[in-house]
Amino acid sequence: MEKKGSIGVFDSGFGGLTILKEIIKVMPEYDFLFLGDNARAPYGTRSFDIVYEYTRQCAKYLMDHNCPLVILACNTASAKALRTIQQRDLPMWEPQNRVLGIIRPTVENILQRTKTKHIGLFGTSGTINSKTYPLEFAKTDPDVVVNGCACPMWVPLVENGEYDSPGADYFIEKKVNELMEMDSLIDTIILGCTHYPVLQHKIEKYVPSNVTVVPQGKIVADSLKDYLCRHPEMDERLSKYGEGRFLTTESVEKFQASAKIFLNTDKTIDAHRIIF
Repeated sequence: MEKKGSIGVFDSGFGGLTILKEIIKVMPEYDFLFLGDNARAPYGTRSFDIVYEYTRQCAKYLMDHNCPLVILACNTASAKALRTIQQRDLPMWEPQNRVLGIIRPTVENILQRTKTKHIGLFGTSGTINSKTYPLEFAKTDPDVVVNGCACPMWVPLVENGEYDSPGADYFIEKKVNELMEMDSLIDTIILGCTHYPVLQHKIEKYVPSNVTVVPQGKIVADSLKDYLCRHPEMDERLSKYGEGRFLTTESVEKFQASAKIFLNTDKTIDAHRIIF
């Protein structure tokens, strides 16, 4: 009989912890193994080939460590690597396993929210330049207009603990104005990078009152729960002791300090370092 495994959650940095936090709220009984490739972050400015290679390596590591289901809790990885891993690698690794991204469930949720069908998107340069979001929206509704705005300064603001500083306001207001000047009909904005929920309270200060700012955590968590309800054969393969483990490719101390911010906890996270 197959040993039951954990849900693998991967991110290039710390932002995926905002996704994990919501998954734990919605599905507290499931076990998970989180892997942050912090030593090679950020992925946002890297080429398609490099993002694919790094993401592939991390997804394979999680599967080799008994994670039959892996969530790419990273928009850049979902945009640049997911399809290739699903189509090329997974059949060779273990055809019964699954790798899921976070862009498709986000798109499906936003389509239910928007009234004007004009969507704003904040993301890394990699996510914006990939055009993955406009392509995903077009598959379901070709009338949707997506305006993307790359925010290269936002991740460093969060990772360096400057997310509450006056300097953060300058960079956030600048990008909000830039996005709204592109299209005044925008009524919904996607926070298309998992770091950005840490900045949400500041972003909402500068967007018009009729515009909804949408983080991805709860969307992804609800979508994952629904996925497991629709795929009982996968749910049967997952252990449910409510236990979590954390891995990083960076220093454990640095990971622990940032994890407190992203998980919004005072507890020290027990983490271990791995080296590729």
